[in-house]
Amino acid sequence: MKELPLLIIAVKDKTNKQTMLAPTICYSSIHQINSTPYIPLPPPPPSLLSSATSSDHRQSIRRHYFKIFLEEKGLFFVEVSSEGLSLAPLRIAFVHKMGEMSGFQLGVIGALFLSVASSVSIVICNKALMSNLGFPFATTLTSWHLMVTYCSLHVALRLNFFENKAIDMKTVILFGILNGVSIGFLNLSLGFNSIGFYQMTKLAIIPFTVLLETLFLKKQFSQNIKLSLSVLLLGVGIASVTDLQLNFVGTILSLLAIITTCVGQILTNTIQKRLNVTSTQLLYQSAPFQAAVLFVSGPFLDQCLTKQNVFAYKYSPVVLGFIVLSCLIAVFVNFSTFLVIGKTSPVTYQVLGHLKTCLVLAFGYTLLHDPFTTRNIIGILIAIVGMGLYSYFCTNETKRKQDGHISSLSQIKERDSTPLLVSHQDKESKDSVV
Repeated sequence: MKELPLLIIAVKDKTNKQTMLAPTICYSSIHQINSTPYIPLPPPPPSLLSSATSSDHRQSIRRHYFKIFLEEKGLFFVEVSSEGLSLAPLRIAFVHKMGEMSGFQLGVIGALFLSVASSVSIVICNKALMSNLGFPFATTLTSWHLMVTYCSLHVALRLNFFENKAIDMKTVILFGILNGVSIGFLNLSLGFNSIGFYQMTKLAIIPFTVLLETLFLKKQFSQNIKLSLSVLLLGVGIASVTDLQLNFVGTILSLLAIITTCVGQILTNTIQKRLNVTSTQLLYQSAPFQAAVLFVSGPFLDQCLTKQNVFAYKYSPVVLGFIVLSCLIAVFVNFSTFLVIGKTSPVTYQVLGHLKTCLVLAFGYTLLHDPFTTRNIIGILIAIVGMGLYSYFCTNETKRKQDGHISSLSQIKERDSTPLLVSHQDKESKDSVV
């Protein structure tokens, strides 16, 4: 059964002269409307209309009755003048089904929780696989992750869990290759740099993303958001950056990793919104190309970094079991990554990534008895303050934007001179008076 539409517009059916209800799904980010068939509204009880003293009074009674009828079903009542229908996406982009925003927020919270839980789980699993079991082939393992992700989504598609949507093949191929290359550069950056410099590379992704979105997408970040991000980066830096050893090759690889990662994540958000595709659809179509890039380059990169051959490695049952577990968890990691970036933004996803870093440090100390110092504790606490501030400021700014759009909608409605909820008889009576 299909979900109720996000948007309800009161219209008038010109064929049978009856007042009708047009459920319309509105995509505010790209200003498009996709209408579904009309559904008739029930007429007000005659007892209500009999008390009306004029046509305007009857119209007011109808409007009030329809408003109550829709609100009982959890829907908003929206009026748009007939001459304003062409501008409907701009006028009603932020009018949603009552409770839809809370549902959207629950979806965001669920996506964030899934991302954190799956990412922390896969870090712990991979650490056991690589550190304890001696399987060092990170890039090749990532290619297996993506292949299993694609196969899982293909099965889900066959079982009708989601619908596939055609995307321009050139866009998908370039997007998939870019994401695959960014993973390779991150792994090379880790291999040619110290742990501390690699952490600095990851920290640099947020400010570089802000810069790119400001320059090319004209996105504005308030001073409060920038302050909270600075506090967050300071805390994560204190907690995770220990030594900084620079070298020319490592620095170049880090710069390439930052650029490709930022562009890839910005495109993940932009493609979903502009082409109106879901995170699942985009991941399903791009995963094979990401996997292909890493599957071809992975063994070579791993051999350069570890001096070992992935095909000559002796796979024990325990290692195979951890590889399978890692691949299964990776399905949720990849899915939640696209989901979070699509529902929020690349910057929010990076903020979430630093939360994962703090949790990994904490779990490492608790479960794996990794060394933990006062500096780690102070850094994590500062990072948590930064995340809290970022969440608070983002929530407030989003609420202000929504209030502003609703206020603009009210002003537009007041300027509209031709209400749609006017019966045919009323219009004829007015015409006869004229």
